[in-house]
Amino acid sequence: MGEIIEFPSNGTSGQGYIATPSDGAHSTTGIIVLQEWWGLVDQIKRTCDRFAEAGFTALAPDLYHGTTVPLTEPDEAGKVMMALRMESAATDLSGAVDELVRRTGRSQVGVIGFCMGGGLALVLGTQRPDAIKAVVPAYGLIPWPDARPDYSKLDAAVLVHAAELDDYFTPEAARALASELGGFGNDVELHLYPSAGHAFFNEDRPEAYDHDSAELLWDRTVAFFRERLN
Repeated sequence: MGEIIEFPSNGTSGQGYIATPSDGAHSTTGIIVLQEWWGLVDQIKRTCDRFAEAGFTALAPDLYHGTTVPLTEPDEAGKVMMALRMESAATDLSGAVDELVRRTGRSQVGVIGFCMGGGLALVLGTQRPDAIKAVVPAYGLIPWPDARPDYSKLDAAVLVHAAELDDYFTPEAARALASELGGFGNDVELHLYPSAGHAFFNEDRPEAYDHDSAELLWDRTVAFFRERLN
């Protein structure tokens, strides 16, 4: 269903995985899907495929430019994540937004991200408020000191997913984020998943995956995008 593509990115080119519905991308809703710290791994590609099956056009930009980290090497993943150049990532993200607008013919785009991708989803919302109108951070982290978003620039509804048993993005941090975003007038919805821990949506990590919570996250996200971007 999906394929690797290149797209213009501020005078250079970006790369990513795109999945489209069977009848094509035109007039569909575009969704940016942002990776965890492992890179553009198969699980993220399958998530794009799943969005396409639901009628969306989904593009996951490859922020590591071909590098992926085995799921058994979290220390290495952390190093690669912290080495990510935010200027380069911002260019790739913005180029991906423009590519979805071009392919779908629709000016509004949604974004979902997981872990570090959840943090970057919020960053992208503040960088491209002209296009990003629905943001879904799933247990999202912003570990880079130079990536603190200016939430006053956000012009999108936000759906926050967080896990009650998460030691990285704690329930307290999730509530604080929702409160901060709401303070700028954004429409914010927060869901806490009581039986889940960090990375509970990643089915390739059986030690973290929580099926029931993952399916509920998916259903809520699809409904949110359909409501906010139609």
